[in-house]
Amino acid sequence: MPLRGHEAFELNELLYGCVNTINSMGIFINQAKDPELKGILQKHQDAHIQDYNMKVEWARSGSCNEKLNVPPMPAKSAGTQKPPQAVTPNPNAAAFDDRGIGTAYLVSLKANGKSYASAAFEADEPQLRQFLEDAFTMCSHHAFEVAGWMSKNGYYPGEQATGTYLKALNQTYDPVPQMAGVH
Repeated sequence: MPLRGHEAFELNELLYGCVNTINSMGIFINQAKDPELKGILQKHQDAHIQDYNMKVEWARSGSCNEKLNVPPMPAKSAGTQKPPQAVTPNPNAAAFDDRGIGTAYLVSLKANGKSYASAAFEADEPQLRQFLEDAFTMCSHHAFEVAGWMSKNGYYPGEQATGTYLKALNQTYDPVPQMAGVH
């Protein structure tokens, strides 16, 4: 069955995102100095290529019989995290450093993931919707792993919420009692 107009338009935008991600990953893999970052990129590349090829199949035939290989949720990065390191954009950069690679890839994953989530809500075809949900999950898991690498290296700052804030949060919301028959 052919795609509906809005599904085809969404698919086109998602394909552009894939082209950008795959092209960028090729450059990133060649420029990465940190072996862990390079390994993450190499491990993720096959999933992005499969995702792209499946979208091409959807665009060409209105269906796809393949199932996206969604990676499991990676373990949370363990170990000592470096303190946040200052960064200044370099409008004259000729190449990416590892921080720039991690940043560009993470931003791409987040943008693509949001696009997948939005497109999934618009898909009328159940198999297309499932594929888009799987692609969102893939991006989410990849972003979790990249953000962990960045945090560990001091490239992505984050801090624990204060006890005061957590106490206020805890005192703000009360649970709703369970209702019979709710599933």
